[in-house]
Amino acid sequence: MQATIKSTVEFEGVGLHSGARTRLAIHPAPAGHGIVFRRIDLTEGENRLAARWDNVTPSPLCTLLDNGQGATLSTIEHVMAALAGTGIHNALIDVDGPEVPILDGSSQPFVRGILRVGIRLQGRPLRAIRVLRPVEVRQGEAFARLAPADHLEIDFQIDFTDEAIGHQEKRLDMANGAFLRELADSRTFCRQADVDAMRKQGLALGGTYDNAVVVDGAQVLSPGGLRHSDEAVRHKMLDAMGDLALAGAPLLAQYTGHRAGHAMTNQLLRALFAQPDAWEWVTCSTDLENRLPGAGVAAYGPVAGHETALG
Repeated sequence: MQATIKSTVEFEGVGLHSGARTRLAIHPAPAGHGIVFRRIDLTEGENRLAARWDNVTPSPLCTLLDNGQGATLSTIEHVMAALAGTGIHNALIDVDGPEVPILDGSSQPFVRGILRVGIRLQGRPLRAIRVLRPVEVRQGEAFARLAPADHLEIDFQIDFTDEAIGHQEKRLDMANGAFLRELADSRTFCRQADVDAMRKQGLALGGTYDNAVVVDGAQVLSPGGLRHSDEAVRHKMLDAMGDLALAGAPLLAQYTGHRAGHAMTNQLLRALFAQPDAWEWVTCSTDLENRLPGAGVAAYGPVAGHETALG
């Protein structure tokens, strides 16, 4: 069944690219509401942005929503992944600026906040999107694919010349809290040379060694090193989780990404929904709900053991 959070939970931090101090509050919302962001700093015009694939506009470094009426919001992927991973289907999210705060560069702070206030089941049926046949998009050596499956599975490969990253691959069935255990604490990453280049362009102004994994060749420059030896590919899977949540409902599919990023995953959703015979709506049975990423999380709510499990 559908779920929302029990009460409002608030976060504060800087935007990764703007460097501006930003506040974000996740509020409960009624069944059927979906995930909607609201730019509370905008007093004129339409300030709501539905978290949907068709509201995404191309952006090379993050996922950017644009409602077509003057409101945009960037870097939504980590909070979207946290909502999907905890099985939250309905929420109103207030943000007082154009960018979601980066916090520690992962989804872990959002997940902990959600679990702290608890999850409320809403007694209304949940619908999911079942992929019926493979859909794929490619750009050079990079590709992203959705194929039929009875649950969400993410399979990702990355290749970087930096020895600190190199070739990494990982595959996960996202049921039974796998997102919380395996991916939620993995941070965004970049190369020192890319940071220098971005700052010359007025980007990454809020980035620090504390909210991103920064590498330089074989060196990991961030204090404390890596949280996982394959943290980079885990974070790419986290991003994919958040970007796939923009389908508007849980996906029953195998997602495969090879050198894919935010823009390619959005292109994949656009390709899927452009082909009506490639997908269908299904009403979730209890058995099907138990195979979704947030299964079982609501039963525990704000239990300290969850936070311990997150690392």
